[in-house]
Amino acid sequence: MVDVPGTGWRGRKVLVTGGAGFLGSALCQALSAAGASVTALDAMLPGTGALRANLDGTGTRLVEADLRDTDLVPLCQGVDVLFNMAGQTSHAGSQKDPFTDLAINGHAQLRLIAALREAAPTARAVHASTRQFYGRPQMLPVPETHPIVPPDANGVSKFAAEQYWLLENRVHGRPVTAIRLTNCYGPRMRVKDARQTFLGIWLRRVLEGEPFEVWGGEQLRDFSYVDDVVSAFLAAADAPEAAGRAFNLGGDAPVSLRDLAEMVLAAAGGGRYESRSFPAERAAIDIGSYHADDRAFRALTGWAPKVGLPEGLRRTLDWLRPRLAEYLSDDI
Repeated sequence: MVDVPGTGWRGRKVLVTGGAGFLGSALCQALSAAGASVTALDAMLPGTGALRANLDGTGTRLVEADLRDTDLVPLCQGVDVLFNMAGQTSHAGSQKDPFTDLAINGHAQLRLIAALREAAPTARAVHASTRQFYGRPQMLPVPETHPIVPPDANGVSKFAAEQYWLLENRVHGRPVTAIRLTNCYGPRMRVKDARQTFLGIWLRRVLEGEPFEVWGGEQLRDFSYVDDVVSAFLAAADAPEAAGRAFNLGGDAPVSLRDLAEMVLAAAGGGRYESRSFPAERAAIDIGSYHADDRAFRALTGWAPKVGLPEGLRRTLDWLRPRLAEYLSDDI
């Protein structure tokens, strides 16, 4: 559980979109524990990682509704803070169906912005964005000033979503902060497939006693443990100086995928993996090595990750091991 300092959240009305998903439910857990009045809004779509069980015991109110077609004004009424975690994240899926990808990450975001403008004109918003739209890095670590060269349709729609939210700050003065996330992992992450991160399927395979595949192996990645991500979002919400800005968020030191595979085996106490070349359809949208320059966010908020990768992997596997069947079920 995230340690939320002080009592500043007690009694505040908070809306978390995508609230039954991996990161959204972790935010709900922390905010509810800190005394906030939390509503989780989630369409509960198959393939997104949303599970009702993610919110068990939190006291969070779950509203099952889709940003694309529900009346959002009543849900936004009187909200103090919005954590906007809803979005389509599948890169391969966005290439197969860019229209749905845009509907979720574009049109639905505009509907939410309009509803919040009507029902809660002073509410603060923290928007979950992504590093994906930088494309293949031209420098490492990647700063926020890196050129935007989306490698896939999801990168295009996610950048549009971020810019719509930041436009709300520039034109209407709403305090909005965008957090550009890298590979996030931890308890409640989706492990059924690789729709959210390839690490999910790696952890599933090792828990099932099956080999997982490492595509390439020399690429560098950085990883953010879920508790650290939640702490960052809470810090962004409490930092007035962060309004109107987009920040990278990294995590522990970057590692190669091959070294990461060895860390997974060490955390699991055994297992094996197989090295493979990239499938052609994935090679075309792979960005190569990436790790974030997040010095701006650290300097502004004082945030720093507390959970290193070996410890985070161990915690995640320990949490998933007795719950694996539940997280592989088709039930949501």
